[in-house]
Amino acid sequence: MRDKSLKELKILLVEDEENLARLLKEAIGDNFYSFSIAKNGIEGLEIYEKVKPDIIITDIMMPKMSGLDMAKELRYSNPTIPIIMISAFSEKDKLLGAIDVGVTKYFIKPFDPDELLRYIKSIASKFSTKIVELCDDFSFNKTTNSLYRNERFVSLSKNEIKFISLLLQSRSKIVDDVTIKMTLWKEETSDERLRTFIKRLRLKTSKNLIVNIKGEGYMIALSEN
Repeated sequence: MRDKSLKELKILLVEDEENLARLLKEAIGDNFYSFSIAKNGIEGLEIYEKVKPDIIITDIMMPKMSGLDMAKELRYSNPTIPIIMISAFSEKDKLLGAIDVGVTKYFIKPFDPDELLRYIKSIASKFSTKIVELCDDFSFNKTTNSLYRNERFVSLSKNEIKFISLLLQSRSKIVDDVTIKMTLWKEETSDERLRTFIKRLRLKTSKNLIVNIKGEGYMIALSEN
């Protein structure tokens, strides 16, 4: 039986050895919400921006950009994301540099994929119940404050993220206009400004995602599944 907490995780594997990347995906990939693969650090950064993974597994030595250099770049935008480093035994001395970029764990090749899976399970609890399924195939990751539709990242402004987070805190309860305006703008704000803000968010997402309860406030539409 698969661990339910793992099914909420997005994994990014950055590995230039195609056979190893395929082996790991076949061995453990089905345990996760998604398992993306990049061939080098540059591609890893590009895919990171698209899928916003929860955990990164990366080789230490790769063409174009090494795992260490990629990890340094990632730390600027996400200081807390777990980064698992894998390397050949001959590269063990290079792992000293991994300490400086806050690598969470490292594995020396060859290693047992089940050992890697067990380690991910050991840290998965901190990510549990973080993905909320919404209507129209949307989902919201409460850890990274990211919205997705059919696993594709939806870019939101800071206030749009605040708004969705506020509605999710209340879940099935109505959030009144005053609370919303004070949360988003911290100042006296017109009803028209709020309506315009929500209209733009609906255009960017779905007309069904934000529900207006006339005269009372707003709710977010959760998945019916």
